[in-house]
Amino acid sequence: MKSVEEELLKKLVSIPSHFESTSDISNFVVSFLEEHGLSVEYQEVESFGSNVVSRIPGKRLTVILNGHMDTVGISHGWTKNPWGEIEGDKFYGLGSADMKGGLAALISAYIEISKLPRKKRPTVIFTAVVDEEGYSRGTWKLIESGLAKNADVVFIAEPTNEKVMLGARGRFVINLKARGKKAHAARPEKGINAIEQLGMLVSNLPKIKTKKHRYLGTGSYCTLQFTGKSDGLSVPDYAEAIVDRHIVIGEDWERVENEIERLVKKLGIKAEIEISKFPRPTPEMLPYTVRENSRFVSLMKATYYVLFGEEPQITYGQSVGDFNYFGAYLRVPTIVFGPRGANWHSADEWVSLSSVRRVKMVYTELLQILGSRKRFNELLEIKERKTENAVT
Repeated sequence: MKSVEEELLKKLVSIPSHFESTSDISNFVVSFLEEHGLSVEYQEVESFGSNVVSRIPGKRLTVILNGHMDTVGISHGWTKNPWGEIEGDKFYGLGSADMKGGLAALISAYIEISKLPRKKRPTVIFTAVVDEEGYSRGTWKLIESGLAKNADVVFIAEPTNEKVMLGARGRFVINLKARGKKAHAARPEKGINAIEQLGMLVSNLPKIKTKKHRYLGTGSYCTLQFTGKSDGLSVPDYAEAIVDRHIVIGEDWERVENEIERLVKKLGIKAEIEISKFPRPTPEMLPYTVRENSRFVSLMKATYYVLFGEEPQITYGQSVGDFNYFGAYLRVPTIVFGPRGANWHSADEWVSLSSVRRVKMVYTELLQILGSRKRFNELLEIKERKTENAVT
């Protein structure tokens, strides 16, 4: 018999939901939750669709469950059906791992928790958001609206291969402009070649020594785009580049700007270099970490151990996502835990069906434990009985 989360995953993947067109999947999630007797509302996000928000009252704590409904586009090279295909334990499909598998697990766990008496659960706010693959407009709308202000913890089911992610690097996108001096291309020494000057700068950016963080590693540079051309047979006097700069805690914009300016001087660049942030409609994605001895981390690890007999690994994200906004701006413990899978943002993306079920189990049990301390002892007793039966 197929699980609720498996059937839900199939339906979610079958609905195209590129980050610029998410109305169909938002409508489906709303209908699905309403069919299970839950109160749901749309939260409009500019012209990028609507978040889906549902809330069940409980006691003691307020927990946010967060997942995104959108995907990137279909890349070249698919050999499986991008709208859903099963081979053994692998479910192939666009967005299956990133993150419709995790979303299915969260929805299923949320529905199960909603059936418990109020006194046996925390207050849970389920949020399915749009535009994570763009500028995180959906999650920023949640934070900006104040809906999440009373949260004690945020759980996000992005794919982590069942590792517990306790933080991530942040990111700046940098716009570099070089202005040189035009001259006849037959006499290049008379001008200042903006393309060559900016090319020298960006090729040396990765050599900058960036700050090292105990958990997040080091920052990094990567040139994403480079443009420039000559005006006929002339030395080009303008060039522009877009550069990615992932940052760790302790690195801010002033530091990044200063290190580029120092490199310009060190290289003896003659062109005029302008350094600015690439404009975005949402705030910068800043780095964050969660303490490993946080009670929420400890309970998640303990829950996983009781269910599966081993402790989950701890990890930290190298890139950015909605979690950066919760962790850095909402400033509450933001824990990312999702299923096993591979090939997200590329051909033949897949997620493990058994892992989706395991992730759903962890969230279901963890939410019960956060609502009632007795539940953890009950789980321990169940595990002990299973162990005794296996021995005998």
